Amino acid sequence: MASQPNQPKQDPNQDPEQDSKLLQTVGQLLNLTVFLSFFVVALLAYVVVFTQPKAWMSAWWARVTAPELEATVTEATPAAPAVAYWTAPSTSSIADSEQKKQIEYGKDLIAHTAKYFGPEGIIEKNRTNGLNCQNCHLDAGTKIFGNNYSAVASTYPKFRARSGSVENIFKRVNDCFERSLNGKALDTNSAEMNAIVAYINFLGKDVPKGEQPQGVGLKKPAFLNRAIDPTKGKLVYEAQCQSCHQADGQGLWAEGTKEFTYPPLWGKLSYNDGAGLYRMSNFAGYVKYNMPQGASHDAPILTDEEAWDVAAYVNSQPRPKKDISQDWPDISKKPFDHPFGPFADGFSETEHKYGPFGPIKAKLEAMNPKK
Repeated sequence: MASQPNQPKQDPNQDPEQDSKLLQTVGQLLNLTVFLSFFVVALLAYVVVFTQPKAWMSAWWARVTAPELEATVTEATPAAPAVAYWTAPSTSSIADSEQKKQIEYGKDLIAHTAKYFGPEGIIEKNRTNGLNCQNCHLDAGTKIFGNNYSAVASTYPKFRARSGSVENIFKRVNDCFERSLNGKALDTNSAEMNAIVAYINFLGKDVPKGEQPQGVGLKKPAFLNRAIDPTKGKLVYEAQCQSCHQADGQGLWAEGTKEFTYPPLWGKLSYNDGAGLYRMSNFAGYVKYNMPQGASHDAPILTDEEAWDVAAYVNSQPRPKKDISQDWPDISKKPFDHPFGPFADGFSETEHKYGPFGPIKAKLEAMNPKK
């Protein structure tokens, strides 16, 4: 009989199915342990990064990146100091009751000139065209870059090339009555003239003699590299101006009052061609930093081109004439935008009215170097 190979002996107590289940359980436990480990690490990271103070992180990052940063650090540019603009004094500071009364009367005459001397004036009718002084000198002469009176007291009397003589404040006020208000001069001894002068002097009482504070006069826009254009200006006027000053430029009369709500910009009741605003640079500076309503020197609405072009349009419209035959006795001192000849600089009336103004101004500066 052939012999049989040796067979391994089987443990009668071993259960293969039970061993398999045991291995499966161990594997599951290992997987759970790994998952819990990652979860705990992630939770700790979240707590550290998002809920705890991170000064240590900033310090660590600074140490790590310092070598790279050192190569790129430059000296910081100091911030420009804030401009200290002139501020109008308040009449509430006036102790003398009579002086206060006179100065406040002067302010009212500036703000509501037409009420006293306009077409329905209570002192005299038709002495002026119906404009108020503050239509040119905004906020009764107190607005920054709104043609304010801050430097009048400190700089007058002074020589003015337009008249070729030394002028005092009384002469300067009457210039406005005769030109911007297209009217007749006030008696320099009148209560009204003296109230106006008292008010102007009060506004400039804190400005040292001979000095001009920040924000005086009109801020001017940059010159264009072309002639200014009345046709383009008409479009600006229609978009930005005519809702107040009306399509015909005749302004809006305030019903039940003696003055305009919005003044006329041309026509028989507007300023004449001898007025300051008839110069294009003055009108452009006036509207650029004050118009339309809501604009200011630090928040203009119009662009430089729009301001220049609308000045060309408005000042091309018909308006009263002024006898200026005695103006600018030294014609070499005529401004670059004075539009009436003769001239000493070789440029024409059209060029003096519409520009481009850069070459004219450069020629005049060469002819009249500052001492």
